[in-house]
Amino acid sequence: MRPLLTVTAVTLASCLCNPPAAAAQAPHADLKRLVEQRIQSVPGAEVAVSFRDLGSGEALDIKADVDFHAASTMKIPVMIEVLRSVEAGRISLDQGVLLVNRFHSIVDGSPYALSSEDDSDSTVYARVGERVPVRELMERMIVRSSNLATNALIALVGAEQANATAHALGATHIRVLRGVEDGKAYAAGRNNTTTSADLAVLLERIEKGEALKPESVRLMKEVLLRQEFNDEIPAGVPPGTPVAHKTGSITATLHDAAIVYPQGRAPYVLVVLTRNIPNEKVAKTLIADISRLVWMHTSEGQ
Repeated sequence: MRPLLTVTAVTLASCLCNPPAAAAQAPHADLKRLVEQRIQSVPGAEVAVSFRDLGSGEALDIKADVDFHAASTMKIPVMIEVLRSVEAGRISLDQGVLLVNRFHSIVDGSPYALSSEDDSDSTVYARVGERVPVRELMERMIVRSSNLATNALIALVGAEQANATAHALGATHIRVLRGVEDGKAYAAGRNNTTTSADLAVLLERIEKGEALKPESVRLMKEVLLRQEFNDEIPAGVPPGTPVAHKTGSITATLHDAAIVYPQGRAPYVLVVLTRNIPNEKVAKTLIADISRLVWMHTSEGQ
């Protein structure tokens, strides 16, 4: 495990070496207490957590129904809708999409463009004017969180359809309204939002094979496993542990939503949403520490 920071080191070491007597009787309550203590160590932070153990059925929710700006976690329902469209024969993964950097605001239809400087994957902009396969756009949307690839796919399958599919799968509070960087929509408060419980529902249904057909499930998890931003939930589990996940960030907001695959036991879903943390390093450490607490809890008795 990686070294822990500040007060967390004491808390986690105590949990490892001297678990409280009540832990064996009520591990759920103990995990919740430890996670809430860690959250409270960051003044002003607002944090939502949803944990689902797909083996034991244990669940933990903290502010799980509170709406957060979804940031790039909305790319999970977009990806589900892309693959459902492939399954339905409306599009194909090898279909070329003419890549443009011109989109229309949901407020008034006015055009806007994305900036490569504000995108975590600037390389996709070199492909503008070319036909790029759906498969490649989907890959870049997830592994490098490309905003340009995301908007191209939303234009192809529709935000309304992605939203409706998420709701049909049980993620009833999530809102997928638009593409990325629609400034007029942002100013009007028309944002993509989610709860930690909704993202947990989607990931659980993916893992259980209830959201997509088996080949699509396999592909989606393979892409999520190739995520290149791994400083949050993956940083809280032992190196080499597979984690299929999607991060998201905007100003003072940082999220991670994951399926974690421990060796020799059933996987678990963990979603952590944060806001009001101006220092991104503090937010990353907080998410990693919550991930570490969940890992330690699930490892007890193994």
